[in-house]
Amino acid sequence: MKSVSEINAIRDKKRAEIIDMKPGVAKTRVVVGYATCGMAAGATPVLETFKKEVAKRKLKDVDVTYAGCLGMCKLEPIVEVLVPGQPKITYIYVDAEKAKKIVESHLVDGKPCEEFMISSND
Repeated sequence: MKSVSEINAIRDKKRAEIIDMKPGVAKTRVVVGYATCGMAAGATPVLETFKKEVAKRKLKDVDVTYAGCLGMCKLEPIVEVLVPGQPKITYIYVDAEKAKKIVESHLVDGKPCEEFMISSND
């Protein structure tokens, strides 16, 4: 068990991250589903590709992170892109090549990759 001071430090860090997510202050976030279903479907190379591509392009306003189960296991690897002031975009069946295209088109050019997005048919 962590001490109260350690828990308070974690809380304060998370509060600062939430404040950073507000429109006008926020960064774009790329969230890769990384529960066992995502990992089994190939989320590790997807996560690493996003990190590598964002670093290579020096996109300082983009945070790449991961989450647990995003609730749609059959569609893994799933990636959510959250741009402040815009609707969340959910990409499905993402692999390393799709991740590169998402970085180029969505994160750099501001044009979501509709062909990789979830649809009502999925």
